[in-house]
Amino acid sequence: MKGLILSGGKGTRLRPLTYACAKQLLPVANKPILYYILEGMSQAGVREIGLVVGDTRREIMAAIGDGQRFGVKVTYIHQEEPLGLAHAVLVARPFLGDDPFMLYLGDNLLQEDLSQIIQRFYREDCQALVVVTPVANPRLFGVAEVENSRVIRVVEKPARPVSNLALIGVYLFQPQIFSAINRITPSWRNELEITDAIQVLVEDQAQVTAHTLQGWWKDTGLVDDLLDANRYLLDRLAGQMGGQSDAASMIQGKVAVGGGTRIRNSVICGPVIIGEGCEVVNSYVGPYTSIGNKSRLLGVEVQQSIVMEGAVLREAGRLADSVIGRCAVIARGPGRPKAHRLLVTDHSRLLLDD
Repeated sequence: MKGLILSGGKGTRLRPLTYACAKQLLPVANKPILYYILEGMSQAGVREIGLVVGDTRREIMAAIGDGQRFGVKVTYIHQEEPLGLAHAVLVARPFLGDDPFMLYLGDNLLQEDLSQIIQRFYREDCQALVVVTPVANPRLFGVAEVENSRVIRVVEKPARPVSNLALIGVYLFQPQIFSAINRITPSWRNELEITDAIQVLVEDQAQVTAHTLQGWWKDTGLVDDLLDANRYLLDRLAGQMGGQSDAASMIQGKVAVGGGTRIRNSVICGPVIIGEGCEVVNSYVGPYTSIGNKSRLLGVEVQQSIVMEGAVLREAGRLADSVIGRCAVIARGPGRPKAHRLLVTDHSRLLLDD
């Protein structure tokens, strides 16, 4: 089985973070989202992976390389325009050939072992398998109507949902999917929808199975979703002290600290991950916080947040539920009268509570 990861989106809902970083490379628990997907596929035995890339292809190629570090071989497939998931599958046809494959949206994270899903795909001799999970707002997703695990209908973002089982963005296909895609037309969004192609298979009486996800899933398309994914992953954290802390500091709970990091006169309450080469002084780092490599926290309180590599937080008060970009600086100025002095880029969001 081959893998196909879609990594061509612009990440407009995550701006301004995605002005400087491809959304698939945004870190959760100090590791890019795309790394988790590649590791999961590799562990499940999927060794040949195609990465469909767009405008951010150079950044993704620099971060992933040939895939050797993940135990896989990566082939890059350029999609000129984002014209739908089914269009991306057609673009990847030369790479996929006549092999079965797993299609995975590159901004999704899930808990379940992919090997279990692959085994069911083969065991039930499926032409397609879709991974689903119950959601409270099915109008926002592709939705499957299911009888005894067999899909009898799929609809993309229905005004009147046929069920609450959302397609989460992980699919397994036999090569019959290509002929199904060739029989569909663009939707109202001018995209070739993979749900329409799956519906063709359903109408052809093909075996299309719904696999209900075991465990959590997150589409990391919004800032709150990034923070949720960070929390889920930190809950699985194994504590490890690779840096140094002084006698005036207190570390409790599951805390992982990278090499070269120094903690002085600070309190760290896990689950927390702190990268390599960081400095934490006179600070409090609360639960569900990830601190990227080479960051500096000086006289601050931060919890339930993502602080990316190279950021500096200095006398910045208390931060919570925040995402701080790479090499950002948040500091309290010495001036009077007291005022906020801000340099804010397009599409930023600041909530100031004083």
